[in-house]
Amino acid sequence: MSRYVCIDIGGTAVKYGLADEQGKLLDKGSMETRAQEGPQPLLEHIRELAAAYQSQQPVAGIAVSTAGIVDPEKGSILFAGDNLPGYTGTDVKAILERDCGVLCEVENDVNCAGLGELWLGAGRGAKSLVCITVGTGIGGCVILDGRLVHGAGCCAGEIGYMQIGEAGTLEQMAAVPQLIREVAVSRKLPLEAVDGRMVFQLARTGDADAVNAIEHMMIRLAKGIANICYVLNPERVILGGGIMSQREYLGPRLSFILQQHMVPAIWKSTRLEFAVLENDAGMLGALYNFLQKHHS
Repeated sequence: MSRYVCIDIGGTAVKYGLADEQGKLLDKGSMETRAQEGPQPLLEHIRELAAAYQSQQPVAGIAVSTAGIVDPEKGSILFAGDNLPGYTGTDVKAILERDCGVLCEVENDVNCAGLGELWLGAGRGAKSLVCITVGTGIGGCVILDGRLVHGAGCCAGEIGYMQIGEAGTLEQMAAVPQLIREVAVSRKLPLEAVDGRMVFQLARTGDADAVNAIEHMMIRLAKGIANICYVLNPERVILGGGIMSQREYLGPRLSFILQQHMVPAIWKSTRLEFAVLENDAGMLGALYNFLQKHHS
């Protein structure tokens, strides 16, 4: 059975592993991205990882999930934010294919998370889904008929920029920083004294400030989800990201709010799910992207 090197490049960490074509991770680990050093040292570290796996057994390809806007055909970085300085314009696919001697495919990290969930996670069996990651920011992935929707500029799914009728975007109003800000202000605490885990601990004790802040976050997120469903009518909406590990607390509340914001015909045809692959989603989605392109 063929083996594949899987890489998931984030702003702070690079997750890596070796997987078979069924998506079983035979080995995995992580290292610091060290983004301040620029893209060339980062790619050198990836080359070293690939070479170490190649020295043990034949490798059929390298599957990369990465932060930033990606040209999925060229495997290059069209745009990357401040977390990865100098990364914009990097030809990740071409460099790795040249230096490692095997095929490589590169895709955006949120898109890979959605593909991973479609293949082996909460989206298994669905023909259409939207995967939404909620953390420091909000990202989205759109899959229709089992295929990613990239858009004319490879920017489809950038739902964090969606206007939701308030003084800001969905990301500004419904991501974790706003949740923390509301609790810090209401409790007269410095921002650095509050984090997401603390907010949910307070909410479980019935603390009104925390409960209200989470409620506000869920209402704003529900508006964004409802708008997406009205446009795309996906079979499933999958929620991922660190804060969505609080699924027992958030699930019933978000479902209740969504029912108020969606007409019954749309709500009844949409399943709300929470991501299950956790930190492996990016690597497995990158592998599925590779297999779709080379073994379809």
